[in-house]
Amino acid sequence: MDAFSRERYLKIALVVIGILFIFAIYPMMMWIWPSGWGWTPRQPEYEQMIAGIYATLGVFLIRAAKDPGANASLIWFTIWSSLIHGGIMLMQALADKSERANLLGDVPALFLIAGLLWYLMPKRRG
Repeated sequence: MDAFSRERYLKIALVVIGILFIFAIYPMMMWIWPSGWGWTPRQPEYEQMIAGIYATLGVFLIRAAKDPGANASLIWFTIWSSLIHGGIMLMQALADKSERANLLGDVPALFLIAGLLWYLMPKRRG
């Protein structure tokens, strides 16, 4: 994929991921698929905090889509924090049988987001 196409798709991905972070995290945890996106025991304060953090990140990812090169550190933060967050949740879901649905929900979603953004980020030259 050439650099122009990569940047175009990166901009689209940033907007789509931003919208998902703003509008999908909380409904997924609360109503749509709580077993795959929430953790037990339910903790509304934690869920609101996570939703707030991801919604804020979503707003900034949408803003970053205007000029991804100038916002590379935010995009790399999203990649690495998604990998770390997903990795920790992976270990927790493997250790706790009651959390196995997360292996099909939020865990692969975070790895997918990280992988997609990593793939689309401009490659260093030289």
